[in-house]
Amino acid sequence: MNRILILGASGFIGQAIYKELCSYFDVYGTFYSNKSFAENAHFIRYDLDYDGIDEVVLQVKPTIIISALRGDFAAQIEVHIFLTEYVKTRPCKLIFLSSANVFDAYSSYPSYEYDKTLSESIYGKLKIRIENMLMRLPQKKYAIIRLPMVFGNNSPRILEIKHCLQEKVPIEVFPNLVMNTISDKKLTQQIHYMINRRKNGIFHLGAENLIHHDEFYTEILKSMNVEKPVFKNVYTSNFDRFLAVLPKENKLPKHLATTNEETLDFISGKNTL
Repeated sequence: MNRILILGASGFIGQAIYKELCSYFDVYGTFYSNKSFAENAHFIRYDLDYDGIDEVVLQVKPTIIISALRGDFAAQIEVHIFLTEYVKTRPCKLIFLSSANVFDAYSSYPSYEYDKTLSESIYGKLKIRIENMLMRLPQKKYAIIRLPMVFGNNSPRILEIKHCLQEKVPIEVFPNLVMNTISDKKLTQQIHYMINRRKNGIFHLGAENLIHHDEFYTEILKSMNVEKPVFKNVYTSNFDRFLAVLPKENKLPKHLATTNEETLDFISGKNTL
């Protein structure tokens, strides 16, 4: 049986992955501040800024490491330097959750798996640097998963919308941003499939269609029965700007493909997948 270590398992995406996999594999995860995980023997407290990741990895001895870490960028780089060296010499594979932001310097079209990465943001540059580390490994040793915007009932973006509604402040939208999305539930099903089928390489796990940011948010608010939402329109360009990762070369089976409409249905409760 695979022994899986999820770094950042107490975060939104990390928790969703843990819940999907824990009934099928021997799964461990790290947490930092959420004390509710302290009594779970499969969770290990890990402080990115002060603790050595080597102690966690050597304790668990995983066959698969899933990196969903957040936190200080310099510390993340140090962690992934160790992880790439670790998997190189051991029977272990690293699955890295990257982001559409590795393409945020390109604004005129969506991006596919083997397009050249280029970012203007600090966050995107971080992800590119870690991706480049992994791509020096034999391909069977890694999977890079580039994510679009991920939504779920308890996702940070949904919680922010609810906070704005409660405080009666405008909700920030980007009318010129063309994007794709995925629900946390669909994402975890896709990762589960990738583990079972031993997939490696680069994957874009997003909806196969595109939508404008403000249109997507309008549909979310309709599902919440908000009739007249107040938006704050933020324009970063005079033309449509794309920040979307589409699958082309490494597509998953049709039953695991998704659309923005499916993400909306999941948020609204119409589809529990």
